[in-house]
Amino acid sequence: MRRWPACLLASLMCVACGGSLSDVSDASTGGDPSASASGTADSTSASSDSAADEVPARLLDLTDWKLTLPIDDPDDAGSPLEILQPELATFVAPPHFEALAADRVRFRAHAGGATTSGSGYPRSELREMTEDGAEKAAWSTTEGAHTMTITQAITHLPEVKPHVVAGQIHDASDDIVMIRLEGARLFVEGDGDELGDLDTNYALGTEFTVRIHAEGGMIDVYYNDLGAPAVSVPADASGCYFKAGIYTQSNLDKGDNAEAYGEVEMSALTVEHSG
Repeated sequence: MRRWPACLLASLMCVACGGSLSDVSDASTGGDPSASASGTADSTSASSDSAADEVPARLLDLTDWKLTLPIDDPDDAGSPLEILQPELATFVAPPHFEALAADRVRFRAHAGGATTSGSGYPRSELREMTEDGAEKAAWSTTEGAHTMTITQAITHLPEVKPHVVAGQIHDASDDIVMIRLEGARLFVEGDGDELGDLDTNYALGTEFTVRIHAEGGMIDVYYNDLGAPAVSVPADASGCYFKAGIYTQSNLDKGDNAEAYGEVEMSALTVEHSG
């Protein structure tokens, strides 16, 4: 994996000062206005509620994470940009990844965004790492205890296919547990199966806390009440890691336009491992 060049980091940082993502597109295509970085929303500038002097890593501990954005990597056409440590510690990319005035971090992924090779859907999402972000996390649901706790609000859905994922455990090959919102139904899904409801009438913008705990071959998902799991499922998996942020479950083929997006605002994120 390659770290994003400093010149492009500077271009995105400039967005927070009143520039637009079209400026980033120009930077990534050598300043040629006839070229574009597909997966970048047109004429999108820093939002009025952004915290211009703040960066996400000062609100959330991102030491052991990397970030995938729904923006084309200019050095790897067709692949999304990935931001690794130490760049992530000072990185901001409005409106896809930015600190807000309310001490939240916004994650946004538009339906026309760049996607990873294993998915047709865009994401602005963190992937768990180790060794201060240098190595990929990979643990087992049957050895030790592994917990991710997120406090967040899902704030926007695509119009045509209003589906997003906002937190997951992934193993070496596929998702095991996903926190998924479809319309007003917030539920747990794994490997394409519906595993249990969290809230059947979720209102956009409502903050909630979700905890995903894996231990002894079981995964427990807690929703607001952290004393009792809302959903429990058996899982014997290795090569596991947590993901957090927004994974928009729509694209142009689903009927949404390129600017349609999913969004989450996150105020707390912790991961703990023991054993």
